[in-house]
Amino acid sequence: MDKLVSMGVFAKSAELGSFAAAAQALDISPQMVAKHVAGLEADLGVTLINRTTRRQSLTDIGLAYYDRCKVVLAEVEAADALAQEILSHPKGVLRISAPITFGAFSLAPFVTRYLARYPDVQIDLSLSDRYVDPIEDGYEILIRIGELENSSLIARPLAPYKLIACASPSYLAQHGEPETPEDLLLHDCLAYMNGRSAMPCRWAFTRNSSTHEVKIKGRLRSDNWKALLHAATEGFGITLGPADVLVPEINAGRLVQVLPDYMGPSRPMHVLYPSHRKPTAKIRSFIEALVSAFGI
Repeated sequence: MDKLVSMGVFAKSAELGSFAAAAQALDISPQMVAKHVAGLEADLGVTLINRTTRRQSLTDIGLAYYDRCKVVLAEVEAADALAQEILSHPKGVLRISAPITFGAFSLAPFVTRYLARYPDVQIDLSLSDRYVDPIEDGYEILIRIGELENSSLIARPLAPYKLIACASPSYLAQHGEPETPEDLLLHDCLAYMNGRSAMPCRWAFTRNSSTHEVKIKGRLRSDNWKALLHAATEGFGITLGPADVLVPEINAGRLVQVLPDYMGPSRPMHVLYPSHRKPTAKIRSFIEALVSAFGI
């Protein structure tokens, strides 16, 4: 038998003064109450309750054991209550992994708004474009861009990660505006590289179900898109970047979208979390807020 359950049955018997009363309170049979108490006594090698046909009373050891049982059972109840509070109220440290550009430009402002709403939550935000294992690396939430691999993670779709091409008004005034993707061959393009600078960079655009892929070239390439954004606003070329970052720059007049009649690259984006455990309130609340802000 479960010892904690038996301790609870014993404590209830001690409080109410009889097996029958304890059985009624616990909704079990008096025989089951007697079985729990007898099991404890056999395990301990002592008599906890003196039993006669008319009455029962605690032995000296039974009284001392009852006092300790109350402490143990109270701690168990407190632990259960704490677990339920964590499941129902966002609280504690939340470890999140996200891609660098999306994390720095789009996710970071969202995170501060979330923290303002939930003051009992702390967030450890790691930005990296490398693959991370949520179990091995200890992350509770991951945001990934691109096609998902088969895994045990639960995935919620977010809005696709769309890219658009932009340049500064000064650059376009000096070099002209491309009318087709192929015109990019005549321009300086600010390319994002993923650690392999020797590889050619290709930009793909779609129009009327037809794809135009161009092997662009330019004087500046970087693995940090913030550097490319700075170069674009300074008039050093055309860049291809996330729409949610570039639209505010366009609205502010610092950049102009080029090739607006063509659809730039678009990649699926998801938020993921491990499926092996019940999500806590901090995980649930963050994911629901994230889907509300960046959902389809």
